[in-house]
Amino acid sequence: MRFSVIIPLYNKAPYVAKAINSVLAQSFTDFELVIVDDGSTDSSLEVAQKVIQGHNCCRLIRQENSGVSMARNNGVAVSQGDYLCFLDADDWWDPTFLEEMSKLIEEFPDAGIFGTNYTIVNETKRKTRVANIGVGQGFEKGYINYCKVYAKTLAMPLWTGAVCVPRWAFVEMKGFPKGIKLGEDFLLWIRLALKYKVCFLNRPLSYYNQDVELANRGVGKLYDPKQHMLWNLDFLSEEEASNSDYKQLVDNLRTYGLFPYYLSKNYHSEAVQELEKVEWVAQPEKTRREYRKPIVQLRLEYALKRFGSKLKHLF
Repeated sequence: MRFSVIIPLYNKAPYVAKAINSVLAQSFTDFELVIVDDGSTDSSLEVAQKVIQGHNCCRLIRQENSGVSMARNNGVAVSQGDYLCFLDADDWWDPTFLEEMSKLIEEFPDAGIFGTNYTIVNETKRKTRVANIGVGQGFEKGYINYCKVYAKTLAMPLWTGAVCVPRWAFVEMKGFPKGIKLGEDFLLWIRLALKYKVCFLNRPLSYYNQDVELANRGVGKLYDPKQHMLWNLDFLSEEEASNSDYKQLVDNLRTYGLFPYYLSKNYHSEAVQELEKVEWVAQPEKTRREYRKPIVQLRLEYALKRFGSKLKHLF
């Protein structure tokens, strides 16, 4: 079997039918679909069961609520495909996604991971945009320097809903890390990217849905540092010391991703400690200037921005 598609499912009843149907509508049909219900408490399970009824390529398994990493890993464990694709239950694919992935694999067989561009969708605000991946103008497809491309715009070159991983590579890396709630996918992609070639198709073939209720999204939440990718990169400390491209990427991610923690009272000291690892001379002047402001001023500015954002949302 060519592909195994894994959909982790937790309380996404309004969206999961669209995700499943986008897989079933693929022009390339040599695949299986494994849906892993992660202890949903809404009608997600019933919706999924109804949609896959009569489709022999589909399988639905259940687990106690254990998080998205375990759901994906458990889905892979019962699957059989040579290549693994992952789709969250509130996102969806273009009908040619698997077909183009298969072509990419044939043309660039040495890659340890494959990805395509994707479209970011917010139907509430009636906005869609193609992710601004930091590849060069006119780039169509081929191998990329993942760290250098990611560092340019901080738009993920490898987004979970638009990647394909050879099973052997996934098994070698032991899958998604347990216990991480923000960036569990990045921790897997970066390990693969630092060891193997990364192949990218600059064509948006997947849809990243940002229209989901905020309560069901990780955006804007502050996680315990033990559950956040940026506090769990010490295992790559040697790479950080020797690989300038990786160093630039991880520092850019730190200064951007840790800013809300730096402003918070609960995690300020932890953020300060992590930010000490940043090579500040390589950061843009705008970033350095922002972090030099008094913390009281930064907190006030941030609060006003959030208040203004809420007003725009209301009106």
